[in-house]
Amino acid sequence: MAENFLDAYPWWGSIVLLSIGLYVVMASRNYIKKVMGLSIFQTAVFIMYIQIGAMEGATAPIVDAHHSLYANPLTHVLILTAIVVGVATAALALALVVRIHAAWGSIEEDDIVRAAKREEAER
Repeated sequence: MAENFLDAYPWWGSIVLLSIGLYVVMASRNYIKKVMGLSIFQTAVFIMYIQIGAMEGATAPIVDAHHSLYANPLTHVLILTAIVVGVATAALALALVVRIHAAWGSIEEDDIVRAAKREEAER
């Protein structure tokens, strides 16, 4: 991957962000925190993809007689698309959290499960 530890800092940073995002999603019982954990996880994946497309000494992919090394724009285009999809997904998830709060009066998973069991027992 890299010659030494310091050269790989973007990789280590994305691994740390992946771990934080996954932990927040798995450990949190609050739906807003889960959505934020997913956003952190997505950001880490974006950083990884951008690192894959990064090339030292490469220029933008514009035809130029003086440069022979060009960066691949595909990873950047994919990340731009993924950012738009990620924002839309987060917006939809937050809208669902608002709707869950309106229906159940809470955004804590434990409270909703208890209320659902109580409602089922009343039937």
